[in-house]
Amino acid sequence: MERLTPEFIDELKFDERGLIPVIVQDYENGDVLMLAYMNKETLKQTLETGKATYWSRSRQKVWVKGETSGHFQLVKELYYDCDGDTILIKVEQVGGIACHTGNRSCFYRGGKI
Repeated sequence: MERLTPEFIDELKFDERGLIPVIVQDYENGDVLMLAYMNKETLKQTLETGKATYWSRSRQKVWVKGETSGHFQLVKELYYDCDGDTILIKVEQVGGIACHTGNRSCFYRGGKI
């Protein structure tokens, strides 16, 4: 696997608000933990620090996952899709909780159909 260089950011397609959706997946078992958004600033910060850093659409500010809860997401791998309009990050979820509700994943509701 190649190591990413910051130049890949130029290949990404950010929306009209400067955001790109990010699917967050557990590095160990592949569970989908959450969906968040990044802008160029938070993506660069994530690459520099290794901690998942997002743009909070509700608070309109930079948000380091775990800054208040201690449940940081340490980024192990980062991929982007064929269209360049979605990012997938694989993380080590510190403390095992990704959702603000206290659940491991934000996708805890629903079931088989």
